[in-house]
Amino acid sequence: MPPRKKPAPGQEALPGTTTMADLKEILWKAADKLRGSMDAAEYKDFVLSLVFLKYTFDAWEERRRVLYADLITDGVPESRIESFLDDKDEYAREGIFWVPADAQWPELKANAKPGPGEITIGERIDNAMGAVMKENSALTGVLPKIFNRKEVDQRRLGELVDLISDARFTGHEGRTAADVLGEVYEYFLEKFARAEGKRGGEFYTPSSIVRLMVEILEPYRGRVYDPCCGSGGMFVQAEKFILNHRGRRDDIAVYGQESNQRTWRLGKMNTAIHGLSADLGNSWADTFYEDKHPDLKADFILANPPFNMSDWHRNTEDPRWRFGIPPAGNANFAWMQHIVFKLGVHGTAGVVMANGSMSSKQSGEGEIRTELVNADLVACMIALPSQLFRTTQIPACLWFFAKDKTSLGGHTDRQGQVLFIDARNMGTMLDRTERVFTDDDIKKISEVYHAWRGTKSARDADLVYADEPGFCYSATREELAAHDDILTPGRYVGATGADDTDDEPLTERIDRLTKELFTRFDESTLLEQVIRKQLEMINE
Repeated sequence: MPPRKKPAPGQEALPGTTTMADLKEILWKAADKLRGSMDAAEYKDFVLSLVFLKYTFDAWEERRRVLYADLITDGVPESRIESFLDDKDEYAREGIFWVPADAQWPELKANAKPGPGEITIGERIDNAMGAVMKENSALTGVLPKIFNRKEVDQRRLGELVDLISDARFTGHEGRTAADVLGEVYEYFLEKFARAEGKRGGEFYTPSSIVRLMVEILEPYRGRVYDPCCGSGGMFVQAEKFILNHRGRRDDIAVYGQESNQRTWRLGKMNTAIHGLSADLGNSWADTFYEDKHPDLKADFILANPPFNMSDWHRNTEDPRWRFGIPPAGNANFAWMQHIVFKLGVHGTAGVVMANGSMSSKQSGEGEIRTELVNADLVACMIALPSQLFRTTQIPACLWFFAKDKTSLGGHTDRQGQVLFIDARNMGTMLDRTERVFTDDDIKKISEVYHAWRGTKSARDADLVYADEPGFCYSATREELAAHDDILTPGRYVGATGADDTDDEPLTERIDRLTKELFTRFDESTLLEQVIRKQLEMINE
């Protein structure tokens, strides 16, 4: 940190600056320091919170250096420089959190290994967290004070502080500390989701799925909402989309809600890092029990609700159930109706759902699906390939809703039509267990949707929609009715031409068919579980 009175002017590269690869390696080693003494869910909170605290200092120090250099350039007398350096507004206007003296990282590093009778490093960190929250209202209640608990190994915690001290978030090829930490956070969230297994899916949606949803919806400006926002990944990808299209962060207003306390904190930190002014409610809360945004009408909704949630707050008089009361044993159609309820007049939404939602007729779900189709709210259905999610083997799909399918704004009039896309054979395997959509996959799928809808981006690129056997098909209301409003894309897109399959190598065909068979097995197992549960309820 530069001296308070006379910081070195114009210093750009700082000692200890690391490459991005080094930074990630250092921080992941830091995570391993606590791995042996607590489970993945716990050490995630410890590591990410400490990393955030280190970032606040690096960003504050970076701003202080830039401000000092600017003041010198402007010819401000030395006697007045200190007052400018301590002006909190000079930091706030750049989205930098103010870091008080007792929360600055060098102080923590110097006391990482206290002697007998001295206060523990855990107590110092808790105090630092409290001091930062006190100085920055946006972080109120966000930073956890969990480091001085009896079960926390203070020796390992001190070693963790030492390791994180080697990571500097400034000096990375001209990138700001916020940009660097944003990338590190995404890296960590994905790594922690893998470490936690099934539970990791509660706070992390694979980035290639989120990117696909964002590219289809094109949230250039307006209100963006996620009713089960997890760690805020949907918002971060929306921000990236805007910046990639030469927009500004304040082109969107972000709203979200999360029921898990620890995940809500992660979401608040993640959006703060990315400079997003996000309203995630004043605390964590169950969306069905306590809607934190009762009057919100969103322009864009992106969501990955928990699949087939059986334990949820169900009020049969809830005004959100306009298309039918969702069954007590499955919240899929509760989530979808909540999302439709939140859409503005011209709003659009993308939702990740379990495959069963496309065809289930259990407990009135078929009737609700028909009512959604009758209201002309369903715009597009996308069947996803297997193994996109490490955290669940339940086959998944994407639903896209649109409140306005008319030709308003130069769009193609798609009233009474639904686009079906079968993407089950797309994606590339990263390893034996995980598949991702490539940039080309995302481009192909999103361009088909834009061409079908006649969006501005499609018109600018001269894209024209055409049905493609085995991949995409635009179905009429009459065709949906003929299939009893079952919305599985495979029923509508048909098979690819004979030439396509004849050219497919035998080994690849066997591999593809085997995966499809396993997917059917998974669907069959899921259906069996649902039927057993319903029969048990009847016999009670």
